[in-house]
Amino acid sequence: MANMTENAASSPGRPGVVIAGGGVAALECLMALRDLAGTDLPIRLVAPADEFRYRPMQVAEPFSLGHVERYPLTELVADFGAALVREAVVEVRPDEHRVVCADGATLDYEAFVLATGARAVRSVSRGVTLDHENRHEAMHGLLSDLEQGYGKRVAFVVPRDVKWTLPIYELAIMTAGEVHDQGFDDVRFSIVTPETRPLAIFGPSASTNVAGMLDAAGIDFVGSSYAEWEAGALRLEPGDRRLEVDRVVALPALRGPAMPGLPADEHGFVPADSHGRVSGCDDVFAAGDVTTFPIKQGGLAAQQADAVAEAVAARLGVSLTPRPFKPVLRGLLFTGGDDRFMRTGIGGGEGDGVTSTTSLWWPPTKVAGLYLAPYLFARDQTGGGAQPPAGFTEVELPVGSPS
Repeated sequence: MANMTENAASSPGRPGVVIAGGGVAALECLMALRDLAGTDLPIRLVAPADEFRYRPMQVAEPFSLGHVERYPLTELVADFGAALVREAVVEVRPDEHRVVCADGATLDYEAFVLATGARAVRSVSRGVTLDHENRHEAMHGLLSDLEQGYGKRVAFVVPRDVKWTLPIYELAIMTAGEVHDQGFDDVRFSIVTPETRPLAIFGPSASTNVAGMLDAAGIDFVGSSYAEWEAGALRLEPGDRRLEVDRVVALPALRGPAMPGLPADEHGFVPADSHGRVSGCDDVFAAGDVTTFPIKQGGLAAQQADAVAEAVAARLGVSLTPRPFKPVLRGLLFTGGDDRFMRTGIGGGEGDGVTSTTSLWWPPTKVAGLYLAPYLFARDQTGGGAQPPAGFTEVELPVGSPS
């Protein structure tokens, strides 16, 4: 029997909505649904973990610039009148409107939202692949080696299919700064990436800005390149090129769950339309990194979840016209000094984007969104610090909130 933490939202007689996942997309969808559909809609969040970890801050931990916050899922779910099921969904049966949990228990639903995220896998056969579990320890080990003289050439590598590359720039810039501050000016750093320009996804203005930061930090940019370890060096494609390095740090490749009962591409990701509706499956939706949308990023996952919540609410009788997912990319680049806020639309016609050393959104967090970000920010603040500064213009409000 699934381990369920009950509360008022788990009343019998109506299946309601089942959300699978315990990350950004799942929690954002839960909060948005509660706002849109009210307290009468039963919602169950199904997740094997007992806490939500704010993982974007992991990049800062090795440099003592921040730490990963952990929040008990029982508290987050209870705050929004839902029920927590401590299990993992292992199969979806759309024709039956039912999901199967790892312990064999089944849960009926009126609408099901898959928001379980992606899993990290090794992308380069040699060196450190930064998954969620070992990033802190791996980077501490690398910094210690460099400061003891074990290695003079370090490459930071973006794998072939990864589109969200900002973390590799953060790690490279902060590592170079840390090592050079210790007086080791002979260590050379490179970023090897399929991108044609640094952080090209944010547009020409941001790319030029980041390129200047790389130059100032002494980091070589090796663009339009794919890397693999071969015979003591990185072999670069296309062409017959080699990059001699002593240490390699790579972002992981990502894979979807290949959920039985749902369609999936060759990497296990689930196809969904702009409202999050899963192809060929009535009342099944998907949001976040689990989908085939190529950019896997927390803020975009929250935007997908908001679109899904509106589509689900409308499907269940709430009077609204659901808006499609229209991605706006927001990224906060940690540098160890003057951090950069970057924002751009995706899909063409948005201009050069915007880059600033002051916040471009509120609250000024790594993961921007309508519900989860303000909730966590207010929860973490003391003494009224959750208000935007005077004159701030980009304050995003949830649907139905007063303007």
